[in-house]
Amino acid sequence: MTTSTSPSPIGIWIQGARPRTLALSVTPVVVGLVYATVTYGAVASIPVAAALVSALFIQIATNLANDAADGSRGADKAERLGPIRLVGAGIMSAPQVRRGAIATSLAAAGFGLVAVIHGGAPILAIGLASLLAAWSYSYGPWPISAGPFGEVFVILFFGAVATTGIVWLGTHHVDLTSALLGLAIGLPAAAVLTVNNHRDRVEDAALGRRTLAIILGPETTPYLYVVELGAAAVIAGLVLWPISRVGIIVAVVGLGFALSLGHHLARTPISRALNTTLAATVRFEIGLAVGIIVALLMGTP
Repeated sequence: MTTSTSPSPIGIWIQGARPRTLALSVTPVVVGLVYATVTYGAVASIPVAAALVSALFIQIATNLANDAADGSRGADKAERLGPIRLVGAGIMSAPQVRRGAIATSLAAAGFGLVAVIHGGAPILAIGLASLLAAWSYSYGPWPISAGPFGEVFVILFFGAVATTGIVWLGTHHVDLTSALLGLAIGLPAAAVLTVNNHRDRVEDAALGRRTLAIILGPETTPYLYVVELGAAAVIAGLVLWPISRVGIIVAVVGLGFALSLGHHLARTPISRALNTTLAATVRFEIGLAVGIIVALLMGTP
């Protein structure tokens, strides 16, 4: 005889936080930290650690706010193709999940304050903009998640802003190279959103959303996906080339995986099978980050 047990309250909140996606917050911070250390030497470790924790809480707040907002609009029902959402599946109410988003936003602000004390006005501006974007992603008259600019939002806040912000926070320097490395890391994060919106296109269209995947259509979206991943590999390779010849390996291997994943996406029907592609895209970003880090370290004297 088999018995089923419901998850604990902590397990429910962990599920709502979407832990499999949190690497998207970690990778730009780690890349920025390694670049800052290699390029400028000593890094202020405590503010950087506080910024990393703050970034994780901001992403969790974004995920919970999205769960509450979409669930209250009648989305994310049990038959959705993606992972179960708390409100849509009836596990928690929208107000409960929204309070969780508020709590994690406050936690992000608390840790962010440590970073602001060291980093000053630029870090304060980044923190406030990130919290505003976290809530604007799902709430307000024009939610970012319902329009065609979600990928731009991800590239900025999970890429260029995160990486350059960490470099500034750790060293009080900022340069074009760190911004371009952030762009390279942000593009695969945007590709994660592209797959997500490609999978959910039917439900999103029924709710009146106009995501980029809906505008492009199911035949063209895989090309966007390949461009996102391929551009990430090429940009990373070009930026790393003057630092280490390993950059060309990063570019070639990354392009190969980009084409392979794009081919798989194009051949996969709109179904739960796309969740596998989603996980593979997260792994692509992690792999790209590892390649960047290796190239940076090998380029040191």
